[in-house]
Amino acid sequence: MPIGRRLAGAFLAAALLGTAAAPAASAQEITLWSHWAAEQPKRQFVEEAIRRFQAANPGVSVRATWYEKNALYAALRTALRAGQGPDVFYAEPDQVEYVQNNLLLDLSSGINWANVEPWARAIWTHGGKPYGLPLEAWTVELYVNTRLLGELGAAMPANLQFSEAAFLDLVRKARARNITPISAGVGDRPFPGAFLTHEALLMRLGLADYGKLLAGDLAWSDPRVVDGLRFMRSLVDARAFPPGVATLQLGQSHIYFHTNPGTVFFPMGSWYTSRAFNPPDQGGQPADFPLGILRMPAPANAACAHCRTIAVGGSYVVNARTREPDVAKRFLNSFATPEMGNLWLTNVLVQTGIKADASRIEGPRAGYFRQLAAANAGSEYFFGIPLQILQGRARETFTQVVNAALISGQVSVEEVVRQMTAAQAGR
Repeated sequence: MPIGRRLAGAFLAAALLGTAAAPAASAQEITLWSHWAAEQPKRQFVEEAIRRFQAANPGVSVRATWYEKNALYAALRTALRAGQGPDVFYAEPDQVEYVQNNLLLDLSSGINWANVEPWARAIWTHGGKPYGLPLEAWTVELYVNTRLLGELGAAMPANLQFSEAAFLDLVRKARARNITPISAGVGDRPFPGAFLTHEALLMRLGLADYGKLLAGDLAWSDPRVVDGLRFMRSLVDARAFPPGVATLQLGQSHIYFHTNPGTVFFPMGSWYTSRAFNPPDQGGQPADFPLGILRMPAPANAACAHCRTIAVGGSYVVNARTREPDVAKRFLNSFATPEMGNLWLTNVLVQTGIKADASRIEGPRAGYFRQLAAANAGSEYFFGIPLQILQGRARETFTQVVNAALISGQVSVEEVVRQMTAAQAGR
């Protein structure tokens, strides 16, 4: 799936001790621990990949164990300390402590990197060496219930982007009708509450200056940054978010948007599909749900109104102490083909770091992917959400203040600026 700065379509703790992986039950068995227990499209894709790998490698087996994310991370902390970790496991690029503690196998050899997007490999590269296979990629989208939007007297704009002023007006109209305007939940995740904020900052600053902000080379007191934070605070003051946003969990925020009580908007990664396209009795959206996809609201003074974030998400890594390094790498390499990239796009409907051809997507969900492509047409991309770039105290402060406290109305704009400035300065 060719992707550069422009994309017009598809898209553990430092205390961990690196000890030996658990012995495999047989000489040619490897173990896989993965997130996505409740995300059926992704789980089914990986299970199909396992079946294909085993068929192509007689005598080799992959034993998978499925978790929800927080449970997986807890299990890994315990297992890796005890020397009973899996051969292959799920990880995300911001978990640099895995690399720092020498827990991951260098994947420079054994992977057909020609079939992986260069930008996706770069996100997993440390010291010139790649450590993760970037299976999942995703963009930040603004999902919308088009029926509720119509009830507010509005329609999907031709350019698929409201101005910030028009967006705020719709938030106020929704509240006047006792409709929660925007679903969000940060009770079990360190990033969804910042989606609107960091996209507002990116559009105001443009690619270069936004990168400087996250690198600590641009002040959080910059007037453009303050302006973006004030927009976010205006949404909070208009009661845009659920009253329990600080404790609402990610999975609950999906249901809050499309089923009960229902909201107009839902800022979410494009992996929205991995939960929403489950059967309704498993937390998926109703079959007739009127789903639309918009760009994030555009500031009046935007340096780049068509800029947005793309990130690498769920990836697979190899335990540095595995007793089957060659088999583990062969398993990861089995994902690195255009055929598997296309299968991911078709089944999961989320972007991928594996090169693929989005034009080949068919089936009942092809219309969704066309919507996603339209919302992304002509975009310029910044690679990585803040948590994949910020480090140390700045990362912790962003999680606590921007992701959670700001969206729940616990801090002022001035306090956000003060705390992020101190964190970037290491104070």
